[in-house]
Amino acid sequence: METIGTQGVAIPRLGFGTFRMPGADARPAVESAIALGYRHIDTAAMYENEAAVGAAIAASGIAREAFFVTTKVWHDQLAPDALARAFDASLRRLGLDHVDLYMVHWPARGMDMAATLEAMTALREKGLTRAIGVCNFNLPMTRRAVEEIGAPIACLQVEYHPFLTQAPMLAYLRGKGIPLTAYAPLAQGRAADDPTLAALGRRRGASAAQMAIAWLLDQPGVAVIPKAARPESQQANLDALGIRLDERDRAAIAALPKDQRFVRPPFAPEWDAA
Repeated sequence: METIGTQGVAIPRLGFGTFRMPGADARPAVESAIALGYRHIDTAAMYENEAAVGAAIAASGIAREAFFVTTKVWHDQLAPDALARAFDASLRRLGLDHVDLYMVHWPARGMDMAATLEAMTALREKGLTRAIGVCNFNLPMTRRAVEEIGAPIACLQVEYHPFLTQAPMLAYLRGKGIPLTAYAPLAQGRAADDPTLAALGRRRGASAAQMAIAWLLDQPGVAVIPKAARPESQQANLDALGIRLDERDRAAIAALPKDQRFVRPPFAPEWDAA
C-alpha cells in the first residue's frame, strides 16, 4: 500500500471509513476489511463504534504497528479539559495505548482554536497520538491553524469526490506539504450511478465507484477512506488501487459538475470563505 509521509507518520492512501456503522455492527465489517488487507482504519467518537473497531483490531492478531488508526473529537468537546477527557474515553473504547492520528471532527463557532490545537499538540508530545489533524476546516481556518498558530497539522479531512472541487484547498495544502483525506469519496453513493463514470469504467472492466476512487488516488497528496460494509465492496475499493487513469478519463471527470456538496450540517463553516 502506498503511503503519504507527513509530520513523522505514513498514512496509507486507501483507508477504511466507518461512518454510519454504529455499535457492534461495525465489528464484522472492520474484521472483514482487515482480513482483505486494509490497515488504515478511520473512526470517531461520534460514530459510536470505537469499541467495535478496537475489538476488530485486537481480534486480528496483527501487530498494532501495522495499523494506522484515526479517531476524532466532536465539536462540543474542544475546550482543552473536555478534549483531554474525550481523548481518554476514545482511547479506552479503542483499547489502545495510542492512536496514529487525532483530529478535530468539526470546528465550533467561537472555539478557541489556539487552545484546542495546543491541547492536541500536548497529546502528541506525550506520545498518546502520533499526529494531529483537522476535519472540515475551510481555507481561512486551515491557514490560521498552520500559519498563525503553527500547529503541526499532519492532515486535513474534508468531503471530496468527482462532483466537488477542492482545488483551492489542495493548492494550499500542497504548498505546505500537508495531505488531504477525502471522505464521502463516492458522494454518498451517487458516484456509483453516474453515467460518465460508468462509461469510463466499462472501457477497463471497472465500476463507476472504482473510477471515482481511482480519480482521487490519481491526485498527489490525496488519501481516500470509502465506507463499505460488504466484503465484495471492500475488495472492489481495494481493486481501484490498480486502475491507472489516462487523459481521456481525467478530461471526462473534470467536466463533471464540481459544486455538489452533500455534507451540510447546520454547524458547518462557511465553505466559500477565502
